Amino acid sequence: MGKRKSSKPPPKKQQAKLDITFNCPFCNSSKSVVCTMDHDKEMGSMRCNQCQATHQARITHLTEPIDMYHDWIDECEKVNS
Repeated sequence: MGKRKSSKPPPKKQQAKLDITFNCPFCNSSKSVVCTMDHDKEMGSMRCNQCQATHQARITHLTEPIDMYHDWIDECEKVNS
């Protein structure tokens, strides 16, 4: 007598990758803002390649580039209000 075949576990779902390039809030250039994160110094910076607009913020080990971009957008809206 042979043993029963066990069913294979279902394949794992792949998580979608988040962007690290964004649209500039000042010159509206698409995919021109690049985010660099230095976790050793706990500082992140964003810079537009077209209009040279920059933003720096403190980060933690949980911070993602999209979080920094939304912080920048929130700061822009706060200044404009």
